[in-house]
Formats: sequence, C-alpha cells, structure tokens
Amino acid sequence: MKTAISIASASAFLTLAALAGANGAQAAPAKTASVEHCYGIALAGKNDCKAGPGTSCAGTSTVDYQGNAFKAVKAGTCKALGGSLTERQGNTKPQPARS
Repeated sequence: MKTAISIASASAFLTLAALAGANGAQAAPAKTASVEHCYGIALAGKNDCKAGPGTSCAGTSTVDYQGNAFKAVKAGTCKALGGSLTERQGNTKPQPARS
C-alpha cells in the first residue's frame, strides 16, 4: 500500500514538473556578446590565447602586457583599455584612453 502511494505521488510530481517546464519556463536566449582580441593588456599567465611562437594557448604569456598575447574583451573596448587590435612589439604597459 505504501509503495502504491509513493509511486502515485512520484508520478504526480513528475507530471506537474513536466507541465511546468513545458508551459511556464522557457530557455533564455543565448547571449552572444561580440568580443575582440585585445593585444598587450594581459598580465603574465593570464592571456586568453596566443602568446607567440612556442606557446600553446591560454595562460602561456610570460610577461605582463606581452604584445603578442591577447585577452578577449567586449567589442569596442580594447582601445579604451590601451590595447591593440593587432599584435605589437614589446611589453610596455598600456595607456588607457582618457574620456
């Protein structure tokens, strides 16, 4: 008897959950914010990918602000951060744009 009640309760719960999922909640649309590769702003070991010849990918930059290592940033913000949209020479500290 207890097993029959437990099965009935579980069945009712699953039915209600399925109905709520089908009618109430909808999946949120995927947010695909546009990003750009911003060179020369990553700290050592904190780049997103690409850090010159002989490196594999993320986290392989060897110095702060390495000119051939990038961070992925929101599109349109790289220049304001003092970075470059193309690889650059050296590892000078970026100078953020003043507003």
